[in-house]
Amino acid sequence: MFRIGIVGIGNMGRAHAQYINNGRIRGAELTAVCDISPRALKWAEDELGDEVKRFSSIEELLESGCVDGVIIATPHYDHPSLAIQAFDAGLHVLVEKPAGVYTKQVEEMNQAAQKSGKVFGIMFNQRTNPLYQKVRDLVHSGELGDLKRVIWIITDWYRSQSYYDSGGWRATWAGEGGGVLLNQAPHQLDLWQWIFGMPTRLRAFCHEGKFHNIEVEDDVTAYLEYANGSTGVFITTTGDTPGTNRLEISGTRGKLVVEHDELKLWRLRVDERKFNEEYKGGFGEPECWLCDIPTSKEVSAHPGITQNWVDACLKGTPLLAPGEEGINGLTLSNAMYLSSWLDDWVELPIDADLFYEKLQEKIASSKFEKKVGDDIVLDVDGTF
Repeated sequence: MFRIGIVGIGNMGRAHAQYINNGRIRGAELTAVCDISPRALKWAEDELGDEVKRFSSIEELLESGCVDGVIIATPHYDHPSLAIQAFDAGLHVLVEKPAGVYTKQVEEMNQAAQKSGKVFGIMFNQRTNPLYQKVRDLVHSGELGDLKRVIWIITDWYRSQSYYDSGGWRATWAGEGGGVLLNQAPHQLDLWQWIFGMPTRLRAFCHEGKFHNIEVEDDVTAYLEYANGSTGVFITTTGDTPGTNRLEISGTRGKLVVEHDELKLWRLRVDERKFNEEYKGGFGEPECWLCDIPTSKEVSAHPGITQNWVDACLKGTPLLAPGEEGINGLTLSNAMYLSSWLDDWVELPIDADLFYEKLQEKIASSKFEKKVGDDIVLDVDGTF
């Protein structure tokens, strides 16, 4: 059996612990958890039993010899440093999203992973969604022709003020490193680069504390440009209810829309560029067929990524979400922040040193006083 330890048993760490401890991951067992909070360790004692060992530091866990791999589910800043410690100890690693807060530290994590030779995955669970797997297949196979435009409105993760007040680190530059881009949107930013690749430059507007009493952004609009001339618009917020999750992709051979867990394709009989060049009738459009694309409704989500990681460790199964790819979505969010802070276009790849410098300025200049009580563990069932 592959022995798993979980580092950080807050909201997500507890969810991972429960489904692993309930036997949902074939070939694996939960043998240890680690957290600096006595309350979290007491929860582990009450809910997981004495068979699961408890540690108050990662050093103790790594020295115990009771795990083969770890899932890192701590606040964002700690992901790279803890992963590096685990790699140095000869362990496999599955890290929660995002990969980190800034690309400089994630590059160091990626280098440590490569040097270790261990299996490195990241919890991009939306890659298990058959809808987005099919979208990627249709785009990469050329079914849509040359891409023209991508628009993603993802605003269906409303958060109340009580959510932000649930932890002293949450929604602060020093504690979390960002807001909606770094906490809610990493899955969509990962899917964006997974399906469409990386843009050459972007311009973004990140509005800080627009709908909540927080110092980080809770409303973002970004415009992206690609080398082939295609463009993209990405809109996200935690302030809308009811929210929207609509991905629209326009190409020279048609249009693809993902919304309400359905995938629809408007298929042009003739490539629009060819039609534009040859049609002489003035007003007119290519013949178009509306196609419903069937996909499975089964999304394995977090357990699916964990199972895939375990299978990769035990059998060499290819990873669905390799950890090294976490830097791509983070580069997009870093670029959006930097564009907003500089009030200018940002070219990709970004200047990692400049981003880090500006982030430190945000932390140093913060005068935000957060009023929270004890950290509260929230039910994450049904969230990304």
